[in-house]
Amino acid sequence: MSRDQVIHTPEEIARIRLAAAVTAQVRDEIAAQARPGMTTFDLDQLAGELIRATGGKSAFLGYRGYPGNICISVNDEVVHGIGTPDRILLDTDIVSIDVGIELDGGIGDTALTFGFGELTPDLKRLLHGTKEALMAGIKQAKRGNCIRDISQAVESTAKKHRLGVVREYVGHGCGVKLHEPPEVPNFVGFGRGALLVPGMVICIEPMLNLGTHKVTTDSHDHWTVRTRDGACAAHFEHMVLITENESEILTWPKTT
Repeated sequence: MSRDQVIHTPEEIARIRLAAAVTAQVRDEIAAQARPGMTTFDLDQLAGELIRATGGKSAFLGYRGYPGNICISVNDEVVHGIGTPDRILLDTDIVSIDVGIELDGGIGDTALTFGFGELTPDLKRLLHGTKEALMAGIKQAKRGNCIRDISQAVESTAKKHRLGVVREYVGHGCGVKLHEPPEVPNFVGFGRGALLVPGMVICIEPMLNLGTHKVTTDSHDHWTVRTRDGACAAHFEHMVLITENESEILTWPKTT
């Protein structure tokens, strides 16, 4: 382990792999059960029940004082939205859910954005572009590359789809702790960043906006991050294990 990277042991990786797989299953079940007419509080309570049924616990609840089981961000909310009884989901909404589970010494962390009805062309561009940016970043998450390679792939894909790249919030290492080194920006900054070596687990999570990159934090709950211009935002996140060969997406949806 160094200041800018965490190399996990095989035993840790086994626990992380399990936690990540369980977290992905819970993520997909929450999205499958979400309906217009539910409140975001209903969705958070559903998430809490599903998380407890795994034998694990929310990695977010109580983290730095966060009050929810998961993060639920609607439309112009980028990240860290809190489920509330007065926010009723509409069939025109897009909803981002960010799910973290601590299970048997491992942690899973993953996010996706979805809608209910037929999306507008701009919302389709937003969701498609953000997913494409995530997969472009994952393609660069391989042994011998550096964090900058991931950042450049995400940013160039976002620009191709004319999407703003949030700069205040970034991806990160994860596995035994929720946030571990290194940071994984979605934009190119200074330097190449940490070298990617086998045993690292990183969360790549583009947060992209239909408008500009600028965001603001809610002055009442001090958590919810919104786009400053009111444009809609999307958030997708996968955990990726760096291996000797092709990297492994630990939070990929289960197909069987």
